[in-house]
Amino acid sequence: MTENQAVQQKPVRRKRVAAAACFTAALITVGVVGVQPATADGAAHDAAHRTAVAARPVTAQPAAVAVAVPGLGSAALVQSEDFFQQGLGPVGATVSLAGSQGLSACSGEETMHGLTKGKATAYASVTWTFDTRGLLVESAASAATSSSASTYQKQLDALVRDCQDEPAGHWHYGAAHTLSVNGGTGHWYPSYSGDGTVAGGVAVLRSGTRVAIVELTGQPTDAPSYVKGIATAALNRLPS
Repeated sequence: MTENQAVQQKPVRRKRVAAAACFTAALITVGVVGVQPATADGAAHDAAHRTAVAARPVTAQPAAVAVAVPGLGSAALVQSEDFFQQGLGPVGATVSLAGSQGLSACSGEETMHGLTKGKATAYASVTWTFDTRGLLVESAASAATSSSASTYQKQLDALVRDCQDEPAGHWHYGAAHTLSVNGGTGHWYPSYSGDGTVAGGVAVLRSGTRVAIVELTGQPTDAPSYVKGIATAALNRLPS
């Protein structure tokens, strides 16, 4: 069985519509002002209160997300200042250290914990909301070895590419673009709505033994490079 076949499970296609609906619903329902920095105690609390989407949010200033913890923490995820250069105004973030965040609109119910079969040494994810229409979700994992990280990266790329070839009138991901920053590598893909309008994008990233998938939904700005800009910022953060 190839790596593509391993991740292209039949239930995925049936769940894409539901996943996309969840993303849209989140644009309306998530009203978090900020998030408390993640700590080791926060990880224990999260493990007891995880959900299929994210851990329970707590309120603080949006800028106070970056705090390093052993293995992998919120400091390795995109931060509020990373959005300003892309014309985005972050208003809230929800952080989880359980690996239970849905990976992308294409992945159905697949999570980083599920994709890695729970073998990663640490997990971290964040969901950002903005002052305009749009939502960003990032899910990261720290692999035990560089070989495992490479495998996870290939599985994530295969998962995304499963949504490149869709019938006319369906949303889909576009062609892959290679990204290389400070020793890290990855691919970013624009996403298109059914009428062909660019509506965000997704990136699969790896730096050392850390991997991440980042998806921006909606079209928060008219700048054509914002998906690449967010992917670059995320790749720069990943080795933190």
